[in-house]
Amino acid sequence: MKKVLFASTALIATAGVAAAEVNFSGYGRFGIGYVEDRSGTVTNFVTTGTTTTTGTAVVQTDDAILVSRFRLNIDGIAETDGGVRFEGRVRLQADENSGNGEANSAGLNGARFSVIYGGLRVDAGNVAGAFDNLANYYGNEVGLELFAGQYSGVNYSFLGYSSTGSGSNAVFFQYSVGDFSFGASYDQATVALNGAPVDADRWDISATYTFNNITAALAYGQTDLPGNVGSDPSLTVLTLGGEWGDFSGTLFVADDATQVASTDGTAWGLSAAYNLGAATTLLFTYGDGNASADTQQVAVGAIYDLGGGASLRGGIGVNDCDSCTDSTLVADFGAQFNF
Repeated sequence: MKKVLFASTALIATAGVAAAEVNFSGYGRFGIGYVEDRSGTVTNFVTTGTTTTTGTAVVQTDDAILVSRFRLNIDGIAETDGGVRFEGRVRLQADENSGNGEANSAGLNGARFSVIYGGLRVDAGNVAGAFDNLANYYGNEVGLELFAGQYSGVNYSFLGYSSTGSGSNAVFFQYSVGDFSFGASYDQATVALNGAPVDADRWDISATYTFNNITAALAYGQTDLPGNVGSDPSLTVLTLGGEWGDFSGTLFVADDATQVASTDGTAWGLSAAYNLGAATTLLFTYGDGNASADTQQVAVGAIYDLGGGASLRGGIGVNDCDSCTDSTLVADFGAQFNF
């Protein structure tokens, strides 16, 4: 009797999933990551006479650790008779603790809801904004962990999709027609100033145009700050990207108006990828800025395609800044498999 009940329950569950068009996708990766003079939060043992208590402390940890990520996207999809597509997504993700090398538990993030019809897309909930969706913003990132990118000199906090947290409860709009694409997002927020509510909204807009093998994109965003706290920070980004046979490259320039002297200024960068044969891709990225605390990143890497969605990936690079005492060597190597 129990076997029949279990089989019936499984059949009902399977039928429900099929009817709801629930899709699963994602990837796994694991390998070795190296960060020079790595530090993180660890258990701290405090001894007083014969008594020992525990707490936490930030100390230098192992430079080389086991790095990993498991990401599972769960998408629920429905489409009306008129061709309007509704989607909902949550993501299950587990990473290592990059500070101390220990494992973190997996958890679901905030949900994202989408309505798509023709060239129009509207996302609500845990969304990626215009910068996070901007063509060639990230360029060709290097490493198994994508530890280096052309955007490293940017310090403005724009609306981004959160893989491990609840994210911002915001709205993103995108419309594409021909070679043009337009995007915008709005994140409503309220903070308190001396106990009184004040708007702290964040918004951004973008435009993208593709001609032949080159794509140009421009985006602007701003965050409202309460009165007497400071001027409203903003970010303007221009990107160019193109492909020429086995070579592809991107250019990046930004006006990073953070309204903080150590990070306010211009950021720039570039990246490139070259297919060396059918299975190997070489990568390069460089990012910098003219503010004293802007992070400069220079890195090279490679991807070797094993087939079947699996690959070997790795890179090596340096992080530095004008106000840093020393530059930091960063490297990683490992395997990634997509499913």
